[in-house]
Amino acid sequence: MSVASYILGIVSAALILIVVIEMLRRHRLRERHAIWWVIAGILALIIGVFPKTLDWAAGVLGIQVPTNLVFFVGIALLFLVALQSSSELTKLESKTRTLAEQVALLELRIRELENRGEAGEPSASGSSTSTSSASTSKPRTRKPSTPSKPQN
Repeated sequence: MSVASYILGIVSAALILIVVIEMLRRHRLRERHAIWWVIAGILALIIGVFPKTLDWAAGVLGIQVPTNLVFFVGIALLFLVALQSSSELTKLESKTRTLAEQVALLELRIRELENRGEAGEPSASGSSTSTSSASTSKPRTRKPSTPSKPQN
């Protein structure tokens, strides 16, 4: 390998680490998502600084071409990132569905209370409102309690 290749590898690995750390600092990336990128950056930096490490690791694992080890590790890391993202997406879809159901129930409850107030039925406080006052003012509704946390 030429000196230019070594420098390119080191600069690329350092750039990966800098970008990941900056994204963490600006809250554009969460720690649990950044771990795989940090691992990839550190491995790339180690291989860039000590290129014989790749030859040694390939020999220990019985891989004849060290570049194949790089591709394997890269694919494995990308697989883990995709798996983690799929897991997070599944959790978020479940939470979104639960929240949508809770909002629908709360909207239904609000409509029921508004209709009860417009019809002149006794409100939740026990007093009745006349139809003329119901048309000029909004019926009082109780503030809904905080929904309980859905169980996973």
